[in-house]
Amino acid sequence: MKFELDSTELAVVESAERVSRDVLQANAQRYDEAEAFCGDSLKALGELGFMGINLPETYGGFGVGSLAMSRVVEAVAAACASTASALTAHFLATDSILIGGTEAQRQEWLPRAATGELLGAFGLTEPAAGSNPADMRTRAVRENSGWRIRGSKHYITNAREADFIVLYAKTDADAGHRGISAFMIPRGTEGVTFSNPEKTMGLRASTIYELALDCWLPESALLGDEGQGFRTAMEVLDRGRVEVAAMSLGIARAAMEYSLKWVDERQIGPKPLSAYQGTQWRLADMYTQLEAARLLTMQAAARRDSGERFSLESATAKLFAAEAAGFITDAALQLHGGYGYIRDLPLERFVRDARILRIFEGTSEVQKIIISRAVLDAARK
Repeated sequence: MKFELDSTELAVVESAERVSRDVLQANAQRYDEAEAFCGDSLKALGELGFMGINLPETYGGFGVGSLAMSRVVEAVAAACASTASALTAHFLATDSILIGGTEAQRQEWLPRAATGELLGAFGLTEPAAGSNPADMRTRAVRENSGWRIRGSKHYITNAREADFIVLYAKTDADAGHRGISAFMIPRGTEGVTFSNPEKTMGLRASTIYELALDCWLPESALLGDEGQGFRTAMEVLDRGRVEVAAMSLGIARAAMEYSLKWVDERQIGPKPLSAYQGTQWRLADMYTQLEAARLLTMQAAARRDSGERFSLESATAKLFAAEAAGFITDAALQLHGGYGYIRDLPLERFVRDARILRIFEGTSEVQKIIISRAVLDAARK
C-alpha cells in the first residue's frame, strides 16, 4: 500500500492545518466552557471547502483520497475535537446521500452541503438500538402518497442545528435489517421535535439530541430504494470508523505534543522532568501507540481508496486508535500532575473528549466482534 499524498492533497492538508491552528484552536476552550455549538469553526471550514472533503468533485468536493481526508480530520481534531465531531457527523449524512441516494438527490443536496451552506445530521441510533441498528423501532408507513414516520432517535449529533437529517426507519417491521430504509428530513419539517442538548462529559461544543418523530414526508423523501437503508448505513459506518480513527490520532497527537514540551520545561529538583527514566518510558509507550494507531489508520484509508471492502481494516483502526487515544491522553495528564487536572491547560479536556471515541460509531466491543468474525471467516476458507 502507498501512503504518499500528491501535491494537491498536501496543499489541502496544509490549508486544514492552518485554519485549525489559527481559528479552531483559538475557539476550542471557549466552546468547551460555554457548551456552545461550534458554528463559527464549521463556518471557517466551510468557507475553505472542507465540509465536502469526503465528496467527489462532481458534487462540489475536492476529490482527494481518504488518506488526505484522514489528515484533515486529524488536524481539526488536534485543534478542537468538538468541531471534528460535528464535521464527521456531517460526513455521515452526506455519505448516506452519496452511497444510497438517487442522482437527483445527490445533485439537490451534496453541492450545498460541500460548501457548508447546508449542515447534515445522521439519524440512526435509538434509545434501544445503539450497537444493533436492526433493533430500531422507528417506523415509516405509507400514507397519503407519502410516508408517516413515527418513533424516536437518540444521541444525534448536529440534529437541531442541521439543515437536513438522514433518518433511518423500518419500512417493513417483519424483515429485520432488510426492512430498513433511509429518508431525507429537511429542517423545519412539522412533527419533528428536539430535546435540549444532552449534558455530555466531553465534546461539549458538538451538541447531541434526542428526536421525537410523528411527521409526514412526501414520496421523494425516500433516499434511494426502499429496503436499502441498512446496507447504506453499514457502508457509511465503515467510512466513519476511519474518520473516528483519524479523530483519535488528532486528540492523541495534541496530548503528545503538549507532553513533550512540558517535560522539558518542568523542573523536578535539579533536573527537568524529561531527564527521569520513568518519564522517558511513559513517553516511549505513548509514542509507540500513537505511531501504531497512525499506521493502522493509514492502512484503512488506503484500503478505502482502493475500492475494495475495508470493514476489517476500518474496525481494526477504529478499535486500536480509540483505545490508544484514551491511553495517551490519560498518560499526558499524569505527566502534567496537578496542572493537568485544572482547566488552565487543555489536558483534562483531551481526556474528556477522547473517552467517547471508544463508544460512538460502534463501541470497542462491537469492533472486536466485527474483527473476530472477519478473521474467523478468512481462516475457514
